[in-house]
Amino acid sequence: MPMQSPTAPSASEQQTAVDKALILLKQLAEHDRELGVSELARRTGLTKSTAFRLLGILQRNDLVERVGSDYRLGAQLFDIGTRVYGPTTVLLRERLLPHLADLYVLTQETVHLAVLHDTEIVYVNKIQGHRPTRSPSRIGARMPAYCTGVGKALLAFDHDAAEAAVAAGLRGRTEYTLTDPAAFRSELRRIRQEGIAYDRQEATLGLTCVAVPVMGPGGRPVAALSVAGAGHRFDPARFAPALRRVAYEAARAVTAARAGVGGSTAA
Repeated sequence: MPMQSPTAPSASEQQTAVDKALILLKQLAEHDRELGVSELARRTGLTKSTAFRLLGILQRNDLVERVGSDYRLGAQLFDIGTRVYGPTTVLLRERLLPHLADLYVLTQETVHLAVLHDTEIVYVNKIQGHRPTRSPSRIGARMPAYCTGVGKALLAFDHDAAEAAVAAGLRGRTEYTLTDPAAFRSELRRIRQEGIAYDRQEATLGLTCVAVPVMGPGGRPVAALSVAGAGHRFDPARFAPALRRVAYEAARAVTAARAGVGGSTAA
């Protein structure tokens, strides 16, 4: 193996200004609070002067905001993020927001709207309930589909995605996660038959969820709705009727949008 030249640049020297700016953005995204220049420099390995200079550039482009002497992610990133999964997802979020609101009014619990992306689900909308529960869900966040209610509701009707999830490995996120492929496939068959999916602390301990698919034209789901709450007090079966009713109305809205009723589907 040839020896590395003593003059070869180190990994940090090979980083471009764009690389360093992205590292700063990722650090801000990983924390639910504002961070100062010194802390960001320490976390990223950048010098304070470099971090300060790049944060200034990001601030001028609305990618970060300054709060006193600290920084947080800027509004421009949210606008960009809502377009990550394309115009179809944006359209679904807009069209189905009234139905998500209906579900919240009926349940007073935390409700979600999610779509399938490969073998993961993406939360495209969420309304927090009056009794919040520790949950990894947030708008724009991704989770493995196999261990979530919305994910299983969608995988049940997408054989290729379900098998890809199995092939990638059903890692146990909690002691309740279905990790046996045969048991997982059996659960998906049940969901196809009954039209409703459950997450009983499979993604996060203490969190229980019930979900249904929102069917589009051709009988394939385009999204999923869910109601979630703390496992010690939350009876998922109680919310199944409300979920089914709202999902039916949501499916009608999707079909109408695809047919051009009540407005064009063009982005």
